[in-house]
Amino acid sequence: MTLTFDQAVYRNLLAEFAPQVIETEEEYDRALAVAERLTFAKNRTPEERALHKLLVTLIEAYETQNYPMDKSAPHEILQHLLEASGTRQTDLVGVIGSSGVVSEVVNGKRSISKAQAKALSDYFKVSPSLFI
Repeated sequence: MTLTFDQAVYRNLLAEFAPQVIETEEEYDRALAVAERLTFAKNRTPEERALHKLLVTLIEAYETQNYPMDKSAPHEILQHLLEASGTRQTDLVGVIGSSGVVSEVVNGKRSISKAQAKALSDYFKVSPSLFI
């Protein structure tokens, strides 16, 4: 069963929430609250999904401008993925090399090759660009 997109329903949602470019913390907080509500809503309609996507885009634009993040080094991203997933360095032996190679990569003493980046991206189910 495919739900059709109803322009009138979407216009009503837009009128209710009046999404716009976020310029203040108050607007940011309001957009976050609506987006969070939509994120966890059961059985979202196509119109609610469209509004959610729009709000997330506006929120990301505001965050990029107002809360810039420094780019992490590839080995720092790898360390975070290891910790977050409960993976041990020894689990990567054979995935990206010997135990010595794994240790050097994880500790930033050796850069991550393109082949290792691909292997890590497959292992952790993330983009290889995180490691390059």
